[in-house]
Amino acid sequence: MSEDRPTLPPVRLHSDAELARDALATPLLTRAVRLARWAGPGTRVGAGGELVDEQLPMAAQVLGLGGADGPAYASEAWRLAVDAGLVEAQDPQDDDAEYGTVTVGENLELIVSGGPQDILAIWLDALEAVHADATAPVLEDLAGAIDEDGEIDFETLDWDPEAESEFLDGVLGNLYLLTVAEGGARDEPVPLPALAASMIVPDDMGEPTDDVLEQVSDAMMRLDDQFRLLEPIGLVEYRPVDEALMAEEGEEESAPPVDDEDVSRYGMVKLTPLGLYGVRARMREAGIDAPAVGDLADEDADALLDGLAHYPELSARAETEQWLARRTPAESARELLAAARGADEGAPLRRLHCQQALTLVGPQAEPAVRAVLDDAELGGLARVWLAERGAKDVPAPSESMIFWLAIDTIAAQLGTEGDLEELRDLVEGLVGQHSGFFEAAWRVDHPATADVLEAMGRLHPDKRAAKEARKAAFKARSRTGG
Repeated sequence: MSEDRPTLPPVRLHSDAELARDALATPLLTRAVRLARWAGPGTRVGAGGELVDEQLPMAAQVLGLGGADGPAYASEAWRLAVDAGLVEAQDPQDDDAEYGTVTVGENLELIVSGGPQDILAIWLDALEAVHADATAPVLEDLAGAIDEDGEIDFETLDWDPEAESEFLDGVLGNLYLLTVAEGGARDEPVPLPALAASMIVPDDMGEPTDDVLEQVSDAMMRLDDQFRLLEPIGLVEYRPVDEALMAEEGEEESAPPVDDEDVSRYGMVKLTPLGLYGVRARMREAGIDAPAVGDLADEDADALLDGLAHYPELSARAETEQWLARRTPAESARELLAAARGADEGAPLRRLHCQQALTLVGPQAEPAVRAVLDDAELGGLARVWLAERGAKDVPAPSESMIFWLAIDTIAAQLGTEGDLEELRDLVEGLVGQHSGFFEAAWRVDHPATADVLEAMGRLHPDKRAAKEARKAAFKARSRTGG
């Protein structure tokens, strides 16, 4: 595998405008904005910027939150308003003053007047704050871990903030990978037990031990609390664990489900389009290569074809369509064909992606394609393109070009992680179409001839043909001195 290969498949993101609208519609940010607009000269805050208890009922009323939990939700929204820069907490002006005041934060105006990128930057600040809350210890544990100086004694608390954050980021990373795998945007939610197990159960473990199952159950309960916090900021869609399954204090803890019928009751989660954007932003900030479809749209054809080498099929097509949309068909064809040339190891795969890209280009590309009919490396794919479009006056390929194209095609397929059965069918089909294939193939002047013939020897299901392929590979290496 190339060292330059992206760590993750490319994600297909919604437009910034769509994501910004989603961000403004999230329940928690909506409440935070409403409280920021409500705040005024009479608003009082504590030393940490928190709204004083006496004003929480009024804040809950402003938000239309009734019931016993209203003040708690209002406090949560207020903290977010402070963390997202929608309000600025001011220390007391006088030594005798018990509380501080607030002023309008610079980000509040951007909520109305800023562009999509401004809105998304505010939302990312809000996500950071909620993520910190989600990895904080529960309040009951925290109260007993404050030392005489008012500092948190982490040893007493048995809580590692860095480890907690890394665990949640790991879970979100796995959820992200499941979502973007194979170039799709996964719509099906992921069972919470499977997500917890992906972080705890070793890959080489057959049947999980009781201790491992207990760790998975503990992780599920922690994740249940965390996803309940992350849903209002728009990161995930979450179906919580059925409270009827929660073990009462002193009873044996629930084990993870063993069949599909029960699994949804143990929690189901999926990233929203906004969540994909947010997790990707966090990963990139951490130095992880997390490409997005569209990253290559403004690059030249060389960068496009090299980049597509590691893209799943659907993502490669979407990336190519965006690249083509910025150029005329004739210009696209000329640039793609020029970038497809080469005798390096990656050249066959570039030519394959060039051929696939050209299928999306209109008939205006025909002059550029005809211009390479006599090119030893591009003449074969040019004839394929013209024939598929029913073009007239397409010269028949020479036998040497046919075999060169066959070697190049298999070399390209070997450079992908495609279906092995499809590659085996391709090998068998090529050999079956041409009598004496291997006798001609070992003479092909292509850098990958010997490697391709060796691979054909491994892949061909017929023992006799496989042996002929290996003998041809030996001849090819002898001819080139390899």
